[in-house]
Amino acid sequence: MFKRVLGLVMVLALAVALLPSTSVVAQEGEVWCGTDEEVEITFIAGTVGGEHEVYQGLVDRFMADVCPNITVNLVERPESTTDTLAQYQQFFEGESNELDLFMVDVVWPAMIAEHLLDINDLMDADMLARFYPALIDAYTVEGRLVALPWFAGGGMLYYRTDLLEKYGLEAPATWDDLAVVAKTIQDGERAEGNENFWGFVFQGKAYEGLTCDALEWQVSSGGGRILSPEGVIEVNDEASIEIFDKVASWVGDFVPPEVVTYQEEESRAVWQAGNAAFMRNWAYAFTLAQAEDSVIRDLFGVSPLPGKEPGMTAATLGGWGLSVSKYSDNPEAAVALANWLTEYDALVEFHLARGEQPVLPALYEDEELQAALPYLAFTSDILTAATPRPGVAGEQYAVVSELYYTAVNEVLAGNVDAATAMADLELALADLGFEFP
Repeated sequence: MFKRVLGLVMVLALAVALLPSTSVVAQEGEVWCGTDEEVEITFIAGTVGGEHEVYQGLVDRFMADVCPNITVNLVERPESTTDTLAQYQQFFEGESNELDLFMVDVVWPAMIAEHLLDINDLMDADMLARFYPALIDAYTVEGRLVALPWFAGGGMLYYRTDLLEKYGLEAPATWDDLAVVAKTIQDGERAEGNENFWGFVFQGKAYEGLTCDALEWQVSSGGGRILSPEGVIEVNDEASIEIFDKVASWVGDFVPPEVVTYQEEESRAVWQAGNAAFMRNWAYAFTLAQAEDSVIRDLFGVSPLPGKEPGMTAATLGGWGLSVSKYSDNPEAAVALANWLTEYDALVEFHLARGEQPVLPALYEDEELQAALPYLAFTSDILTAATPRPGVAGEQYAVVSELYYTAVNEVLAGNVDAATAMADLELALADLGFEFP
């Protein structure tokens, strides 16, 4: 609920002063819709793995039960994060008012902040206190809050518990262990007639998802982080080269050759069909794999990703926020929807249907969510322990990421060895103005 527990007249008066004249401060038990007028807004949201259906259900409830004066047109974004950013930038270039509320990757704010509404203009600090402070910081650019955190994420390892038991194996703690266990299970399943079975699947296509996977490989092996916080290039080091060559050697052995074209959904399709022993993916895949019609329901577990040595795990910080275009004709209504979608009750409904990792500390203590999403037990610190993508790249991040995931994809495809690819990448990043180590 927007503006809860404003019982004192002085506090109420202060809150009113902080809000634009078109806003309405809600009393306890009321809902803030931003406007009393009949308005229409466009909300661009995701499509991955049944995502759109979950959002449509929430939007329908918002229109029916919360703010019936607001009509929300829910529009699907491209599945690829890279394509989504390109779509948004087309809207921004034309200063289009067709875009109101939309999802943004946690790494985008610095690139597109000039086109986004400062949500601080409509929400005060008390309302924002429900979120992890680190996420509010992640979506803040030069003091302007350009998105509300919606859900967080970090890469996880999915594994088939029934197959580990069948072959007398344990979940791997290192990448070398993963190679041995994955190959053993693959050989066994193929010997029993499943020629489509693979040991391990992940996201290997040349797109933003590979940046996330490859960064995890680097950091969990003692390598660099693409760019240091000071802007020093960290790709051409022995540990990074070694792990990239190692993962490339898996492709065609116990990793399908087609992995170089896989995004999240292609890897999940193999996994959820029962044709992989291990998968790297985000938390959304958990609830889908536990669906009643899933052939692997109750036959899998999740854990932190392996590393070079036990405990050297890394998870790239992912997640999405909700931003409002500064070119919107109805920014108050768009912020009202974003606020409602990120409140406790709506997020419980969202996470039960969708999985993912919460952005409210209180949700990690929710008993219903704990029972439905056991991975919360080891991801509650994800927002402090996860590895961020290089924010120091700022407005150049999209170019940096494209150079990085293209180089790694070339290594996975067998077109170049990692030493050559990383040396070339280092030079390309230096040409952008970043420092040699």
